[in-house]
Amino acid sequence: MAGSEVGGQPRDFIPGVKWGSGVTQMAGTISLQPPIQARSVERAYAETASIPWYVWCCVVSVLSAVVGSAWDISWHETVGRDTFWTPAHMLIYLSGVLAGIACGYLILSTTFQKDSRLRDVSVSMWGFRGPLGAFICAWGAVAMIAAGPFDNWWHNSYGLDVKILSPPHVLLALGMLGIRFGTLVLVLAEMNRAEGIYRRRLERILFLTVVFLMGMTVGIAQEVTNRILMHGAKFYLVIMFAAPIWIATVAWVSKNRWAATIMTAMWTAIHLSFVWIFPLFPAVPKLGPVYQNVTHLVPPDFPLLLIVPAIVFDLLRQHTAAWSRWKQAAVLGAAFLVSFVAAQWPFADFLMSPESRNRIFQTTNFPYFVPPTSPWVRNVFFHTEHTPGQFWVKMAIALVAAILTVRLGMSWGEWMRRIRR
Repeated sequence: MAGSEVGGQPRDFIPGVKWGSGVTQMAGTISLQPPIQARSVERAYAETASIPWYVWCCVVSVLSAVVGSAWDISWHETVGRDTFWTPAHMLIYLSGVLAGIACGYLILSTTFQKDSRLRDVSVSMWGFRGPLGAFICAWGAVAMIAAGPFDNWWHNSYGLDVKILSPPHVLLALGMLGIRFGTLVLVLAEMNRAEGIYRRRLERILFLTVVFLMGMTVGIAQEVTNRILMHGAKFYLVIMFAAPIWIATVAWVSKNRWAATIMTAMWTAIHLSFVWIFPLFPAVPKLGPVYQNVTHLVPPDFPLLLIVPAIVFDLLRQHTAAWSRWKQAAVLGAAFLVSFVAAQWPFADFLMSPESRNRIFQTTNFPYFVPPTSPWVRNVFFHTEHTPGQFWVKMAIALVAAILTVRLGMSWGEWMRRIRR
């Protein structure tokens, strides 16, 4: 028995545990029955284990897609789509390859290795066994890899993209969403079975996976969240559909009372890294017409001030824990919208002012194809509503959207706490 293993380590490796014939003796005095023995072994493993390689591989896969997508958008805005084989495209499709390899191995090893640690905490699908998150990631990987040749054919047949959400880009986005959500589920299953230090390590990975999901939903909406639209109700309506759900989800699934703030701070830091790093690399347009004098990679816009409603959300959540779920959702959703408007509205004025035209806020960088007559270049707000009535109707809808998405995020978080497979 001394040679058998628990989680890849010899059983007598666990400190303070002495293995006898059929019983476990802790500190040489207390005899435990087999069910208690199993729980003790699982707890000891949860305290001492390291994060599995396949979790790290999926996280790197998602990070590759995040960097590649931001780089690809900048490439289109700076250089134009000169070839399929751009470095940004390669990073994006590397994401699908990495997730496919990691999750394919995980599914096959769990299926055919009868002593696999994950066999008893896996699901069955089409005769294969594996963690639920691995199956979701594998589907996402297939969709991403299939989107590559589809996108190349689309460009050869129809030319440049008019919109971000072309059919091949939709397939690619669904694949990236599958990998990101699958990674989240994979981390949750491991985290919910863990305790102590190991759980806290996994919780940090959890924050990162939610960052990637929120970044994707907010990023998809970038065509309608430009700074020239920040004094219109449509802008706030779109953000209420894209952001509060992830703020509430991470707050409810995590045991950290500042979970929403930590996650949103991480999202802001990653976004700022793109804003400040991209302009360091020289690049020029290769397609026309060229309206802007572009000499370096065009960075994304300065990040939205979502950190403000995230802090307000965490503060209020700590004082409303005993309330009913719908009452909490109403207060937290309303506070999210009000605090975001209070922060972003005057900040939009600042972004339009000469004081923002520097290396910190990067408001002088425009894609090469934006004409000088554009409101964006002229720093003029574009009003999406033509009357006060239209504005307040959309803001009322935004309030309802904030409440509903917060409530949905709360339900998701509670469901995610129960994921074990």
